[in-house]
Amino acid sequence: MKCMFIILNNTEKLDDLLKALGDNGINGATIFESTGMAHKLLNNDDNYLRFIGSLKAILNPDRENNVTICIVLTDEQVLLARAAVHHILGDLSKPDTGILFTMPIDYIEGGSFGIYGSISK
Repeated sequence: MKCMFIILNNTEKLDDLLKALGDNGINGATIFESTGMAHKLLNNDDNYLRFIGSLKAILNPDRENNVTICIVLTDEQVLLARAAVHHILGDLSKPDTGILFTMPIDYIEGGSFGIYGSISK
């Protein structure tokens, strides 16, 4: 099993992304607001990090928050989730789109996952 994290910069695409995930059989996720370090420093009243100002060209300084989506997936669902993300967000290497990564899960307990217990490969 894997835990997929999607850091969505363009929060207007959240509903479309959740629908695309659902259309691929992925029906559970945790969603929370988040703020990136560069944006936090960019909007900081202290001017001690002047180099952050040069990031204004690639960052959207008007955007306060991102949305981070956390999804527990089977190994088979990872490719489906990635396809949904790319379908809605496009090329993640472009500015102001998002970040996608997975981490292995070696143990899970609670909710509908209580049956899995220790995950062995």
